[in-house]
Amino acid sequence: MGPIIGVLADNSKSKYGRRRPFMIGGALSVAMGLFVLGWTAEIVGFFVPESELRRLLTITLAVFSIYLVDFAINAIQSTSRSLIVDTLPIPKQQKGSAWATRMIAIGHLAGYGVSTVDLLKVFGKTLGDSQFKQCCVIAAAALLTSVGVTSWAVNERVLISSREGDVKSGALKLVGKILKTAWHLPDRIRAICWVQFWAWIGWFPFLFYSTTWVGETYYRYTPEASIADSADPLGDIGRIGSLSLLIFSIVTFIGSIFLPFVVRSPENEAKSGGRNFTPRPPPAIAPLTTFVNAIKPDLLTSWMLSHLIFAGAMFLAPFVRSLHMATMLVAVCGIPWALACWAPFSYLGVEVNRMTAPSTILANGSSYRRLPNPSDDFSSSPPSPSFLRLNHLDRDVEEDDESESSTGETAGIYLGILNLFTTLPQFVGTFISMIVFEILEPGKHPELHKGEDVEGEGKDDVVKKVTEGPNAIAVCLFIGAASAVGAAYATGRMKRMYRRS
Repeated sequence: MGPIIGVLADNSKSKYGRRRPFMIGGALSVAMGLFVLGWTAEIVGFFVPESELRRLLTITLAVFSIYLVDFAINAIQSTSRSLIVDTLPIPKQQKGSAWATRMIAIGHLAGYGVSTVDLLKVFGKTLGDSQFKQCCVIAAAALLTSVGVTSWAVNERVLISSREGDVKSGALKLVGKILKTAWHLPDRIRAICWVQFWAWIGWFPFLFYSTTWVGETYYRYTPEASIADSADPLGDIGRIGSLSLLIFSIVTFIGSIFLPFVVRSPENEAKSGGRNFTPRPPPAIAPLTTFVNAIKPDLLTSWMLSHLIFAGAMFLAPFVRSLHMATMLVAVCGIPWALACWAPFSYLGVEVNRMTAPSTILANGSSYRRLPNPSDDFSSSPPSPSFLRLNHLDRDVEEDDESESSTGETAGIYLGILNLFTTLPQFVGTFISMIVFEILEPGKHPELHKGEDVEGEGKDDVVKKVTEGPNAIAVCLFIGAASAVGAAYATGRMKRMYRRS
């Protein structure tokens, strides 16, 4: 979905901009999906009486809603990140990605914070009669508000003409362009994508299962805690785990604020040929500034170290025996997560801008045209960054030249491909998790039987066996840590590539 939305957005001639319509459409789709997901049983029950068919339709509609939310959120993420590439020059790409990471951290704080609160006690049944329904309403409102503010605040350029071939591309040509671009990625962008691939095999089980892992750890290894006494065991596990992710989000937010000040920008490295260049400081603090800049790591080194920190934390997961230790490991991963949300998009933004910013376009003004009013002729308009043309004049490029224009013409497709390398590891992670759960915890989790005999064994025997055996989620986290080591190796190769060039 990401690459398709990216190509369509790259060539969109909407008067509202290339990215804004897809962001708004995606936000409305996600909001609708969340409302349907929260009230699936009620929606199906309104049309179908109580029966087996009603149960099957409820499950089907819930699954459809999840897929709708998943696809639509990809469209929002891809186009939102493309806005950063479109609107910011190369020197500000790192700052833009860093601010995006801070906003993500704030969203995590809000989301996990809301999850730890008993919303029924706060709002009653005004927003729904369950915790999940109220979370869906709050999430939908927050998304619509944030997308609305972004759409209003960002001054996006409007595409008024593009290459003839792009305009008339059909579905097959669209898919063909995506496949061709993915197969012939520039070396640096390919390196970024492979780092993302290996990293997300590790991040997938952490983001999906860490809440449950922390909650299960508490009930497994805390003597006074008994899940059999809980009226809502799954809800209690999730609520305990959400507190650890709230701490994780706080660490991520702090890291997203301070890390950009202690890490060298990719553009600074390029300008100085790998040396850390900084404007001449006042003489009184020159020695201190020189020392600080000498020890300041570059973003690639920081990204590589973040993979190793995450791997080290997750390698310890199978050996955790307390809630505090589990919470601490989850919190430590907040720093690597801050870099995971920042580094790949920063480097990709720099690379896309470098590929699509030939100086002749800006020099002769052929890329930008301003229209005093809609009736004016395009050819008579003075240059301005308000409107964008992607088909160049003959003096700009040769007729058969395939070089891209400036202004992030290919930002959508490359960010979509990066999103693809983020999504594919989820299938790999799901396959690995399925095997691990089938081997270590087949069937229903014994701790949730609440006193029932399981295959002829009493509850005490079952819980003892589960406590002594390995935790399946911890094993998945351990496997993800091994993949994070692979991501660190891929980042090291990428760093050597940058040094050679």
